[in-house]
Amino acid sequence: MTTTERTYPPTTAGERETLESWLEFHRETLAQKCAGLDDEQLRQASAPPSELSLLGLVRHMADVERNWFRLVLAAEHAPPLYFSEDDPDGEFHLSADDTWEAANSAWQAEIAHARELSAPRSLDDLSAAKRHDRQFNLRWIYVHMIEEYARHNGHADLLRERIDGATGV
Repeated sequence: MTTTERTYPPTTAGERETLESWLEFHRETLAQKCAGLDDEQLRQASAPPSELSLLGLVRHMADVERNWFRLVLAAEHAPPLYFSEDDPDGEFHLSADDTWEAANSAWQAEIAHARELSAPRSLDDLSAAKRHDRQFNLRWIYVHMIEEYARHNGHADLLRERIDGATGV
């Protein structure tokens, strides 16, 4: 399995560095689970009837990053990349035309923008927009994103093992 480097979170950092480093760790973990696979392997679904795939997870996380940082935290106009009202699971509905290059590029762009939007804010700063009639502070968004990645990285572990037997990392 081709690997990408992961930076392990420091064990004695302050709150913000701890949260940011765990989020980065989980972002890197998903990238590592996808490393060394071709587009066909990345499109492989877990098991019928599920359409869950590594490529779908990357597309999903691009939209999750976009939603929480652009839409909620910063109140930017940023329509979904892969899903719609008519197709709420669109990120998992893949075709032969969907590529790692395109999905990873979109995902990395959303991660970069999330970092930019978060940098000038404190953990206590409230989101500029509401979701479900509630505001969220940056701390909550970080913790939610860590939870979201951790859950999906568990899926990614099983998907990768099914594709080529690779485990661990």
